[in-house]
Amino acid sequence: MRLSVNDTDITRKAVLLGLVQEGESVPPHLRGRVVAALLQEQVPRRAAADTPVAKSVVVQPGAGVEIDGRPFPWVIQAETIEVTLDPSGSGLVRLTIPTLSVQITKPESE
Repeated sequence: MRLSVNDTDITRKAVLLGLVQEGESVPPHLRGRVVAALLQEQVPRRAAADTPVAKSVVVQPGAGVEIDGRPFPWVIQAETIEVTLDPSGSGLVRLTIPTLSVQITKPESE
């Protein structure tokens, strides 16, 4: 998927965002923010139903993390685990995983 914007798009979006008035040029320090807003509009969003959700997360301090009964990588930094619980028992777990390399791949369907 190729994403692109031009100066006309940047100026139009900056006016819509109220960053500049019609006919004004977009200052260099605001261009990145405007381009990010434009590119965000171009990227298709995943539906909430398509987002994978773990059935269970077990965090055992000093012993590891299991997701759906399977051990999660050992490189998780235990001191940076954040857990938010809902009264229903569901919740959100935020983990920090240090890495030397990150690769983001595009699905074949795009």
